[in-house]
Amino acid sequence: MVFAFVPETEEKGTYIMKEQSSMQPGSISGKRSRKPLPALCRFIGTFVLVAIIIAFLPLTLPRVVGWEVYEVVSGSMEPEIPVGSVIYVKSAEPEEIGTGDIIAFQKNGSVITHRVVENRLEEREFITKGDANRTEDMTPVAYESLVGKEAFHIPQVGFLMTVLAGTAGKVYVVFLAIGGVMLRMFAGILERREGEKEDGA
Repeated sequence: MVFAFVPETEEKGTYIMKEQSSMQPGSISGKRSRKPLPALCRFIGTFVLVAIIIAFLPLTLPRVVGWEVYEVVSGSMEPEIPVGSVIYVKSAEPEEIGTGDIIAFQKNGSVITHRVVENRLEEREFITKGDANRTEDMTPVAYESLVGKEAFHIPQVGFLMTVLAGTAGKVYVVFLAIGGVMLRMFAGILERREGEKEDGA
């Protein structure tokens, strides 16, 4: 605010302080209003980058703690583990596996996930069975074939793993990430130009 000296009376030459508003008629107070286009570009760019990070977390974060991640492509463990699920397997000692545990093991170059029916400690092998199968697996699983024990699984996330693991999916992710960064940069350029225009007005 501004202070001005005004005469108290015409007869006396004394002066008093009078408060005047620093706001002139027609002036605008407050912060500059943000234009919608830069804000929209910044929002979309941020959303794309955050979405990419979230999409990769279920596939990368478990590996940091030493877990293996697999996509379920057959229905032998339904309804417990549906086709299209992602299963997280943690390492475990064979002697610690109990009846009813779900394990992952190597068989003919593939990783199989079945439930343990019996742990034969003396023979050092497991008897396993898929929940959807009527009979036990014909071949016992040797301790040496054990990959680990199921930690948990997430249904319907396998398609994401398939897409991101493929070449085309990785290319899409790179272009999306570049697009998100460019949108945020474009928003910054627009905001600077608008600020310069308002300063010069």
